[in-house]
Amino acid sequence: MYNFFFKRFFDIFFSIIAIPFFLLICFPIAILIIIEDAGPVFYTAERLGKNNVTFKMFKFRSMKVNAPDIRLSDGSTFNSKDDPRVTKIGKFIREYSIDEIPQILNVFRGDMSIIGPRPDVKSNENYYEEFITFLSVKPGITGYNQAYFRNESKRLEKIKNDKYYADNISFIFDLKIFFKTIFMVINKEGIYNK
Repeated sequence: MYNFFFKRFFDIFFSIIAIPFFLLICFPIAILIIIEDAGPVFYTAERLGKNNVTFKMFKFRSMKVNAPDIRLSDGSTFNSKDDPRVTKIGKFIREYSIDEIPQILNVFRGDMSIIGPRPDVKSNENYYEEFITFLSVKPGITGYNQAYFRNESKRLEKIKNDKYYADNISFIFDLKIFFKTIFMVINKEGIYNK
């Protein structure tokens, strides 16, 4: 019942509350991004959603224009403290997960949830054949893997964690993930790959 009705209700409720905050923070972040390298403010990319349906996910752009997409051997995104592709403002907004805030628009539209598995790129869909369960729920701005491990876990571990979430979804679990995410962001834990 929670997953099929109340979760969406909470998503709509919190996204409506969060959108004015998003608009407030959007202007100074946009100015800083434009001043640094005159590129677009937002980064949009195709992501895997519920039932393997793709959607465009919004983020504040944290990398230089036309930065190459570098991935680790397991297909996960490369993250490094000294990544030359990341702008100065990009490094700051990544450390505090400010770059993720525009995804509140995806939540409002129904592409995403506040809490759920991390949306991945379409090219990685073959990794999920064994763990297709987690594609049965909407991806989230934050989730079990992001809250407890952030970028420290390997791809297979992330997929298993996302499957665990999908198999155990509940209001209490979402609440724990929500508060754990706040703790992780404030303490800047797990930002970079090990």
